[in-house]
Amino acid sequence: MLFSTKAEYGIRLMVGLGRHGGDEPVALAALADAESLPASYLEHLVAKLRAADLVTSQRGAHGGYRLARPAEDIRMLEVVEALEGPIAPMNCFTPENEGRGTRVSCSHEADGDAACSTKLLWTRVQGGITRALAGTTLAELVEFETRGLAARRAATESEQTEQRLESLSIG
Repeated sequence: MLFSTKAEYGIRLMVGLGRHGGDEPVALAALADAESLPASYLEHLVAKLRAADLVTSQRGAHGGYRLARPAEDIRMLEVVEALEGPIAPMNCFTPENEGRGTRVSCSHEADGDAACSTKLLWTRVQGGITRALAGTTLAELVEFETRGLAARRAATESEQTEQRLESLSIG
């Protein structure tokens, strides 16, 4: 199953907002520059995230966007569904909310095929993806990115130190 650039860019946008915390709003242009993403596309995505109550906006000279809730309380399932819609691994597969829980509806059932031979497989695939997204918070992604940046910075500094030492011993 492939997610579109809506999910990828939207998650990167959310991580960017999470990195800035929630004190001051962040200009969308600054996020676009930091993530090397098209600002016009981010405007479309942030509107969906705002409609899903995942981000809030502030107008004015010092305006921008911030997370609507703490990053620990935002699950990636919410973000992906706000941007992509319900998780469905096949065209014939549609989750339906029925008060509590989700019932999977298969379009082949309407054709009189009450036990579609692939329904079990696609139900498991959908459940696995949903559990992975629901089990991942925005805070985890921000922390993962921060650790990765710190490790890259440390490796670069170590490499630069080695190069300086080599140049001193050669000269």
